[in-house]
Amino acid sequence: MERGENVLVAAPTGAGKTVVAEHAVSLSLAEGGRVFYTTPIKALSNQKFADLRATHGASRVGLLTGDNAVNPDAPVVVMTTEVLRNMIYAGSPGLDGLRWVILDEVHYLQDTYRGPVWEEVVIQTPSSVRFVCLSATVSNAEELAGWIASARGPTDTVLEHQRPVELINHYLVAERSVDRLIQIPTLVGGRPNLDGDRFDPAPNGGPRHLRYRDRTRNRWVTPRRPEVIRHLHDGALLPTIYFIFSRSACDDAVEAVRGAGFELTDRAEQRRIREIVDRRLAHLDPGDLDALGAGRWRAGLEAGVAAHHAGLVPAFKEAVEECFAAGLVKVVFATETLALGINMPARSVVIEALSKFTGETHEDLTPSQYTQLTGRAGRRGLDPVGHALVLWSPWSNFDRVAALAASREFVLRSAFRPTYNMVVNFIRRHDREHAHRLLGQSFAQFQTDRSVARMNHRRARRMALLAEAETAATCELGDVEEYRSLRRVEREAKRQARRDGRSELTAALVALAPGDVLSLRGHRLGVLSVSQRKAGVRVRVVDVDAHVEVLDEDEFDLAPEVVGELRLPEPFDPQDRKIQHRVAAQLRKVNVSHGNRPDYGPGPVPATITDPSADHPVASCPDLQRHLSAAADRERLASQVAEDDRRLGDRSGNLVRHFERIHGLLERWAVAEGWALTDTGRVLSGVFHEADLLVALALCDGLLDGLEPPEMAGVVSCFTYEHRAKEPPPRPWFPSKVMRDRVVRIEDLARRLNRDEAHAGLPVSRPPDPTLAPLVHAWASGGGLASVLSEELVSGGDFVRNIKNLVDLLHQIEAVAPERRTASVASQAANMLRRGVVASSAEIGQGDIGSGGDQ
Repeated sequence: MERGENVLVAAPTGAGKTVVAEHAVSLSLAEGGRVFYTTPIKALSNQKFADLRATHGASRVGLLTGDNAVNPDAPVVVMTTEVLRNMIYAGSPGLDGLRWVILDEVHYLQDTYRGPVWEEVVIQTPSSVRFVCLSATVSNAEELAGWIASARGPTDTVLEHQRPVELINHYLVAERSVDRLIQIPTLVGGRPNLDGDRFDPAPNGGPRHLRYRDRTRNRWVTPRRPEVIRHLHDGALLPTIYFIFSRSACDDAVEAVRGAGFELTDRAEQRRIREIVDRRLAHLDPGDLDALGAGRWRAGLEAGVAAHHAGLVPAFKEAVEECFAAGLVKVVFATETLALGINMPARSVVIEALSKFTGETHEDLTPSQYTQLTGRAGRRGLDPVGHALVLWSPWSNFDRVAALAASREFVLRSAFRPTYNMVVNFIRRHDREHAHRLLGQSFAQFQTDRSVARMNHRRARRMALLAEAETAATCELGDVEEYRSLRRVEREAKRQARRDGRSELTAALVALAPGDVLSLRGHRLGVLSVSQRKAGVRVRVVDVDAHVEVLDEDEFDLAPEVVGELRLPEPFDPQDRKIQHRVAAQLRKVNVSHGNRPDYGPGPVPATITDPSADHPVASCPDLQRHLSAAADRERLASQVAEDDRRLGDRSGNLVRHFERIHGLLERWAVAEGWALTDTGRVLSGVFHEADLLVALALCDGLLDGLEPPEMAGVVSCFTYEHRAKEPPPRPWFPSKVMRDRVVRIEDLARRLNRDEAHAGLPVSRPPDPTLAPLVHAWASGGGLASVLSEELVSGGDFVRNIKNLVDLLHQIEAVAPERRTASVASQAANMLRRGVVASSAEIGQGDIGSGGDQ
């Protein structure tokens, strides 16, 4: 750093990465320059702002987030990464004298929605500025450093893989019939514990080929939450962070532990908790606290148990964080957002499940996510080791748990792609050639170029092998490919004959009836039911020991012999266990005949199928097998080379093609004219939002003009809100006719835009969502929090976060609106929304952990 080089530090949580960042701050201050410390989330910005101010003094440290602007001209400014990106596009004078930029949590550049911002900052910050990039441990840190060097100049890399506190991984299982938990180490000597396989659930559908169901298959169950807490308490593994990927489940867990009678705090600790809570909540209205359920939340906290998730308002979460950091709260049930950087280590971490619902689908935990969650286990200077416990689940076998625990694979992949706002700002600031060159400097293109080089090398190797195969597949006696074609005709004829045989098998199974006694591989079975499905016929049978199996059609090679018939009880229910036992009892006594089996099955291939290749001249070649093997290799290699060519064509220049497709769509919508911006384009250049183009088009079409402030707030909320719950949203309603009209017109505009996006081969923008509009209108009109939350559409934390995001967009609209009155109304709407619990959450130290920059 003192040589003027950039630095990448990739190290585990708690390893001391910030020492390097703090040196950049000291260097910049000594040089009389400015330094920007960027973080991905406001909570981290607030935390770092407090730390730096304590070290360097309040007059030398500032803060810039969407909520706060404190001392923005200070020599040291903490900000979210988006703020720096926006300053770059605006050509802000605040960049003058900038010497260093610290990018904390730079691995965020793989985030699908926000990751491109990190790359925009790296490739567009003035060339005189040096970078310190702090990252979690990644497998391709050298590649990341190589990209930074290509964009910023000489870059030194500091890699550390060793955790400052050793981590021990455990597997925790409950036994159904015994009141005990079994804990085993996940890894032994760095390898999966061989004892773990015995806990795996048996495969569904019963054992195949009449391997009868293991009677212990239901022996193991997922440990209940109170049981786990007692186990951790007895094993001196508290405090713990217990990750559950559901907000409501976190709240339920707190109630379950309290209901089990746990009191994890003494009177002195409870008194300190009350002091912290009173201080944190002093600025909130008593009516709002009642609406937020503060009484029940406080009771859990005083018992030493709390939830932490984005559904809680910031004041609640910060109280939990302070109490936990002070060792007062012993158990925090949290969603994965707690792992996003704020300083809350614990002695142990529990992971309840290895998959999570993203709002759209269920996704398995990746090795990097597992590492991030377990990174909280082990407090430096307090714990000799940290502990990570994964709970048994019927949906995950032990090998998967062990693979996550053993994995060191965390490959950072770029999520960079041009956006509408990025394209118009490139047009505004650069010529076309320079814009394309900037795209080429992205980490995405850097990775693509390395990938293309590897693919070209692989393609060249395959071409050489293809030439060898061409030579080896050539026969002097005739055309080898023609011979292969004739053999394919023969094989297909034989396959068709076998398929005909399977049709007869299906008919034979369908003819079975409940009560038939079958003989199958030496076992006597009674038919309970027969069902025909798309996948084939399924026969439910019971054996003499009353074990029930469901046999699929593909388990039969031959038809089962029907050797007798049972008298079934009436009424007959094949699912009733009592009836199944009665059938089994009859089965043990029934007299059986020799039985009969339909004459069906694969059987011999009909004699009429002849081999047309037998008379081909190549058939007599002594090197026939070598020719055939080479011909197969030639076919495989030719297909692989064609696929290589397709992928090379897709990858080379892909970013530029995507950029130009966006540019073409912008021209179609009169946002750009050639390499110049229209008035709409200039508006778009100042809108930094997921719905940037739709917002700009709506503004310039006058769809936000002539509204009252509460109406403006409600209409604009359709751009910022997205219903992510599994249940469908309620049908939207609107407090005024004009609001309904504007939203309908915006929805129509969005549909037309989506059609053009799809036609251009671009990702389709998310449609507007007016679900929250009436609640926003009510809040802007002075409605109480209790009435807003009574709709049960969003939690208190969700409401605050959505309103803060809405306020941010309203301020952007204020800055870019073509009509002065519209700008004024947007400003008024933002001010009317920023009150009560929303205003208090914007105060210093009142960050929240939710989505996007407002996490």
